[in-house]
Amino acid sequence: MFDVKRVTDDCIQWIRDFFKDNGPDCNAVVGISGGKDSSIAAALCVKALGKERVIGVLMPQGEQHDIDMAYLLVNHLGIKRYEVNIKETVASILKAFPKELAPTPQTVQNIPPRIRMTTLYAVSQSMNGRVCNTCNLSEDWVGYSTRYGDSVGDFSPLSHLTVTELKQIGHYLGLPKELVEKTPIDGLCGKTDEENLGFTYAELDHYIRTGEIDNPNTKALIDKKHQANLFKLELMPSFQPNL
Repeated sequence: MFDVKRVTDDCIQWIRDFFKDNGPDCNAVVGISGGKDSSIAAALCVKALGKERVIGVLMPQGEQHDIDMAYLLVNHLGIKRYEVNIKETVASILKAFPKELAPTPQTVQNIPPRIRMTTLYAVSQSMNGRVCNTCNLSEDWVGYSTRYGDSVGDFSPLSHLTVTELKQIGHYLGLPKELVEKTPIDGLCGKTDEENLGFTYAELDHYIRTGEIDNPNTKALIDKKHQANLFKLELMPSFQPNL
């Protein structure tokens, strides 16, 4: 059974230990989307470091229909926040593409997350910060992240916790229900995570933790995605010369 109090307390201490070893006077810099992952990550950092050392960065691409959720979170936590609109940056990259090199739909979808990570590191370097990765185990398991976009960071408090477990932590931390239970949408193509994946997080999380799943077709789909995306979780391969 998931012990939400123990795991939450352990995670808060882990964040404190990370900053003790990797920047005792540094700030935690968190990209705030208005979803549960960034909300919970920011809340854990506030518990670990105090709100004065947590910086939220909102990065809409033009008009963001749910940016009020991001502001709800930063106001709830009382943290410093900056808003950097990435619309013109994304447009300028696409405009600069050679005419003979037509970007694929997936290319277009993945440019914004990579621009957001560049923005986070720019803010972090300017504010004596460390960038918080906000990916969770469920997303990582099936490769639901952008390589060198939201998949990176300096420290990762959520990457070994499932969506189901994170929701329990979010409620335990007293975050607004509408943030913790917000339907996850990738913000790239307009579909929910579960519509894109072809299965629910509840099914995925149960399979991750128990190895059990009722639908063999769902099992095959999860296994296929997991195997195909393992490279995202590993260090970049490097050639070792025999000298």
